[in-house]
Amino acid sequence: MILVEDLWFTYGEDFILKNINLEIGKGEFIAIMGDNGAGKTTLVKHFNGLLKPSKGKVIVDDLDTSKASIYDLSRKVALVFQYPEKMFFSETVWDEVNFALKNFGFDEDYRIHRINKVLALLWLDGLKDRSPFTLSGGEQRRLALACALAWDPDYIVLDEPTAGQDKYQREILTKIIQVLVEQEKSVIIVTHDIEFVAELKPRVVLMYNGEIVADGAAEDILSNEKLLRSSGLYPPSVIDVSRPLFDKGIIKKPIINIHDFIAALEMLARG
Repeated sequence: MILVEDLWFTYGEDFILKNINLEIGKGEFIAIMGDNGAGKTTLVKHFNGLLKPSKGKVIVDDLDTSKASIYDLSRKVALVFQYPEKMFFSETVWDEVNFALKNFGFDEDYRIHRINKVLALLWLDGLKDRSPFTLSGGEQRRLALACALAWDPDYIVLDEPTAGQDKYQREILTKIIQVLVEQEKSVIIVTHDIEFVAELKPRVVLMYNGEIVADGAAEDILSNEKLLRSSGLYPPSVIDVSRPLFDKGIIKKPIINIHDFIAALEMLARG
């Protein structure tokens, strides 16, 4: 697991992270949410050693991140940043995925097997000879994820994965996340995209001003309008129509996404 204990972090005088305590188990799907500046990306950069605690500690399986190298931590934790095009430098999609595997010392047969596997998983196998810089935004995002998945890490962190993505790309991303969770990978997404999280319903860790202010089921946190608004977020749009039904006792709890709302209405219609 990833264990965060009494984590504080500062670049200078003011603390960006304050007293963070968090456990992320194997196979968990978690959304770390909060408004811009809440500390979300700063937190996940501690998971693979890009940042080191100012106080407290972060343990990834048996590795203390304050002592372990980024090389060793990256074997366990893959972090895909918000702007994937900034990480590309190879001439082809194939070479881009191959680079990390060569860097970790895998032999050629294994590299070929893994590249073919991740490109197929991410609907990129037909683009292996293309330049990364000629891909669409959604394809580039999937290539960045392919590079991260190439060496089969246990933890995958996606920073604002839906930014700039259209409906089709979001649907692809949803399917990919579901496959990874089924494979018992720990998937952590950093986002303020309420509608995306409401659809997938992971465990939600809500941050505000460098602190964790809530940690629980998506249905509980995303239906708590007061909590969300105090954290700089707005509740899912369907809450406005499901809340009155809940208040009148027609449904048992507020509903946070449109698919569940339609299903509830169909059930009510059947009596």
